[in-house]
Amino acid sequence: MGGAHGQGLLPEPELGPPPKDRPGPLCSDPSSGKSGHPQAPEGGSSRPGKTNTAVTMTTTHQPQDRYKAVWLIFFMLGLGTLLPWNFFMTATRYFTNRLDESQNVSLVTAELSKDIQPSAAPTVPSPERNLLSAVFNNVMTLCAMLPLLFFTCLNSFLHQRIPQSVRILGSLVAILLVFLITAVLVKVQLAALPFFVITMVKIVLINSFGAILQGSLFGLAGLLPTSYTAPIMSGQGLAGIFASVAMICAIASGSELSESAFGYFIIACGVIVLAIVCYLALPRLEFYRYYQQFKLEGPGEQETKLDLISKGEETGANKEESRVPAPSSQPTNKGHSIRAILRNILVPALSVCFIFTVTIGVFPAVTAEVRSSIAGTSAWGDYFIPVSCFLTFNVFDWLGRSLTAVFTWPGKDSHWLPSLVLARMLFVPLLLLCNVQPRRHLAVVFEHDAWFLVFMAAFAFSNGYLASLCMCFGPK
Repeated sequence: MGGAHGQGLLPEPELGPPPKDRPGPLCSDPSSGKSGHPQAPEGGSSRPGKTNTAVTMTTTHQPQDRYKAVWLIFFMLGLGTLLPWNFFMTATRYFTNRLDESQNVSLVTAELSKDIQPSAAPTVPSPERNLLSAVFNNVMTLCAMLPLLFFTCLNSFLHQRIPQSVRILGSLVAILLVFLITAVLVKVQLAALPFFVITMVKIVLINSFGAILQGSLFGLAGLLPTSYTAPIMSGQGLAGIFASVAMICAIASGSELSESAFGYFIIACGVIVLAIVCYLALPRLEFYRYYQQFKLEGPGEQETKLDLISKGEETGANKEESRVPAPSSQPTNKGHSIRAILRNILVPALSVCFIFTVTIGVFPAVTAEVRSSIAGTSAWGDYFIPVSCFLTFNVFDWLGRSLTAVFTWPGKDSHWLPSLVLARMLFVPLLLLCNVQPRRHLAVVFEHDAWFLVFMAAFAFSNGYLASLCMCFGPK
C-alpha cells in the first residue's frame, strides 16, 4: 500500500547547479551550513558584488516557519498523495465481490427469462467470472505501476514546460473526479466485464496523475531546506497505516463491503479537497515565498518571484537589493543537462526502481492470498490479512523510512547499498513458500502464521529503509 506505491520517485531534476543544502529527504548534508541557507556555488567569488548582496539579503531577511505551517502543509500534501490510492487498494475485496455479484445477477436474469425459478440459478461463478476474480489483483498491479513508471519518467523531461501549479492542482482535481465517479458507481449496478474494465481505467488514471503529482511535490519540497522533505515521507508512510486501520475498523463494525468502500472513497475525496486547500494556501506564507527566490529558472520568472517576496515587506532600497539574482541562479540552458543528472543519480535511481519492482511483485497480489493456518473458525481468520499483511507492512515500512532520519548506513558510495537492494530478491521465494492459497505446484514450507508475520515485517522494513536511503542520496 503506502510503501509499495509511494516514494519510488526521485525528485524531478531541476536544471542548473543545485543549492548545496538540498540533499534530499530525511537526511542532513554535512557540507551545508547549520542555518539551512542555500550556499553559494563554487566560483561565486568571481562576482563579489552580486554574491555578497544576495547572501546579505538572505541572511538578514530570512523569515521563520511560524507555527510550522509550511511543514504541516507538506505533511498534508504527502498524506493526500497516497491516502486515496491506499483506500482504493483497501477496497479490493469490494471490487472482487462486486464482480461476483454482478455475474450472479446476470446469471439469475438469464435463467428467469427461461421461466426457471431463481433458486435454480447456479451458485458457483462461471469460468469467465473465475478468471476475472483470479487476475484482478495482478491486472490492478500492472495497471497501477506501468503508468506510474511511464509518467514519472515523462514528468522528469516535461516538467519545465508545464507550470508547477498546473501539474499539482490539475493532478489533484483529476484524482478527485475519479474518486467521485468511483463513489457514485458504488450505487450503480453494472455487469461484471464493464465494471472490471471501468475499474482498470480508473486505476490507470489515478496512478498516471499520481506520478505527476508525486514528482512535482518532491521537486517543490526541494526548494526548501532539507527537513521539509521529511513531512512528505511521513505523510505517505502514515497514509497506509490509516487505510489499514480503517479496514480493521470496518471489519469490526460488521459493515457491508459496499458501505465500507463508499466510506473509503468519500474520505479519499475529503482528503484530496483538503490537500488542494493546503496547496492554495502555501504561496500565502512568507517562509515559502522566501525560498522561491532560489528556484532554478530563467531570470525573468525569478525576478517576478523576488518582487512578490519584497512587495510590502522591504523599503525601497532593500527592494532594489532583493532584485539581485540568487548566486545559484542561472538560465536553464546553461545548467546541468538532464542526461548529466540522470547519469549522476543512476545507482540510487535504479536501486529505487528495483526495490519497488520486488515489493510490488508480491505485495499485495501474492501476500493478500496467504491464509491463516491457526485461525480455524475464530475471528482471527477475518483479521489475518488486514493485520498481518496490510497493517504489518505499512507500520514497518513507515518505521524503515523514519530510521533514515537518524541512521544512514550504508554510505552513498558503499557497495553494500546495491548489494542489500539485490538481496531483497530473497523475499520473493520466502513469501511464495508461505501458506498462499490456492496453489498447485510449490509445497507450503512456512505454514505457521508467525513465519508470514516475520517475513512481512522484514520485507516492509527493508523496503522503507532502503528506498528512503536511496531517495536521500539521490539529490546529493
